[in-house]
Amino acid sequence: MDEPILCIEGLCAQFDTAELDVTTRRQLERGQRITEILKQPQYEPMPLERQVMSLYAVVNGHLDDVAVEKARDFEKAFLDFMGSNHREIGRDIAEKQEIVPETEEALKAAIEEFKKNVPY
Repeated sequence: MDEPILCIEGLCAQFDTAELDVTTRRQLERGQRITEILKQPQYEPMPLERQVMSLYAVVNGHLDDVAVEKARDFEKAFLDFMGSNHREIGRDIAEKQEIVPETEEALKAAIEEFKKNVPY
């Protein structure tokens, strides 16, 4: 894995992850996954509910065991799975413009189901 680069207000620094404590290393690695998930192909806007489901998964640690370079493969397979198997979750997010507790529980269960049953 490449050594992380931290950028704050245009100032960037590269550092050795061996020098970091475990918590900091995990936060930086999650940030790298978030960056990958935020990338979208030009002229291919993603519907809000799909963005929300992807970001929910990565921000809440469901991709922590996924290699950074596989994050976009995970996202594509996950969103295909959600569209085929759990459309009601995306529809609920789109209609309510938020994740209500019932939808969050369904989304968590769907993510667990996806990770157990679908290769990515």
